[in-house]
Amino acid sequence: MEGGRGPSIWDTFTHQHPDKIADRSNGDVAVDSYHRYKEDVRIMKDMGMDAYRFSISWTRILPNGSLNGGINREGVRYYNDLIDELLLKGVQPFVTLFHWDSPQALEDKYGGFLSPSIINDYKDYAEVCFKEFGDRVKHWITFNEPVSFCSLGYSSGTFAPGRCSPWEEGKCSAGDSGTEPYTVCHHQILSHAVAARLYKEKYQAAQKGNIGITLVSNWFVPFSPSKSNDDAARRAIDFMFGWFMDPLTRGDYPLSMRTLVGNRLPQFTKEQSEMVKDSFDFIGLNYYTANYADNLPPSNGLNLTYGTDARANLSGCFVLALHISSRLPRATALC
Repeated sequence: MEGGRGPSIWDTFTHQHPDKIADRSNGDVAVDSYHRYKEDVRIMKDMGMDAYRFSISWTRILPNGSLNGGINREGVRYYNDLIDELLLKGVQPFVTLFHWDSPQALEDKYGGFLSPSIINDYKDYAEVCFKEFGDRVKHWITFNEPVSFCSLGYSSGTFAPGRCSPWEEGKCSAGDSGTEPYTVCHHQILSHAVAARLYKEKYQAAQKGNIGITLVSNWFVPFSPSKSNDDAARRAIDFMFGWFMDPLTRGDYPLSMRTLVGNRLPQFTKEQSEMVKDSFDFIGLNYYTANYADNLPPSNGLNLTYGTDARANLSGCFVLALHISSRLPRATALC
C-alpha cells in the first residue's frame, strides 16, 4: 500500500466483501487527502475554519500494528506535514487515534479487540503519536464512537470486521452477537484509559495538551406515555451512552446493563475501575437523531444479541411516516 501503510480490517472487509458496501466501493483512494492535504487545508482556511479533526491510521504508523514491526517513517512524515500545514494556516489539529480501522495483522494474530493483548499494542501506538506529534497537537481523541465499532462490527456485522451471529443482518460466517460487542468495547475502554493515563502522567505537563474520547448517542423518547416505555427509553440511553460514560465517571457499567446482560458483560477489576474513572479531560459527543423507545418483553433466552438486550424497540422514521400518513392521507412517506 502507498506510503508504507499496512492493511486494516476495512481494507480486508471492503475487498473481500464488496457486496456489503452499498456501491461496492473501498477506501483505497477515497477523498485522496493523502495527496491533496495542502489543497484541503487551503479550502479550510478559505472557509474560515480554525480547527480540523482528523484520524490517524494506526497502520500508517505501525504497519503490522505493533512496535516489533517497526515504525513507518514515511507515515510519520505525512502526518507531520499535515499538522505543520494546518498550523501554518491557523487551523488547530484535533487528532483521533482510532476510527474503526484495526490493523489486520493484529486481527489475524489474536483477534484484534476481542483480545486483551491489543491494550498494550494500542498503548504503544498512542505513545508513538504522542512522541512524534504531541509538541504541536494539543487535542487528542483516543476513540471515535466506540459503540458504533462494537455494535456494527460485532453485533449486526455490517461494518468491519463483519462478525455476528448467523441470524443477524450481516449474515456473518463467524461471531457471537451476544458476547463479542461487550468484550470488544471492554477492551476499548481499557485501551482508552491506559493511553489517557500515559499521556497525563508522561506527556501532558510538557506538551500542554488535553485528551478525551468521542462518544455517540441518540436521544430516546418514550413511544407512548407509560412507565414501561419510560423505562425502555432510559435503558436505551444506558446501552448507548451509559455503556461508556458510566465506566468513565463511576468505574462500572450501568446497573441496567449488569442486570440484563448478566455474565456476558465483562467485569472490571478494582484497579481497572480506578484507572478508567475520570480518565479524560473532555468528552466529545456526536449526535445524529432521536428515537422513540417502546418496551419489549423479555426474550426467550435464544438469539441473544446486543441489539435487543436493552429490551427497547427503537423507531424514528417509521413513526414519522405514520404521522405524515395520518395528516396527509394522499402522501406516500418512505423510510
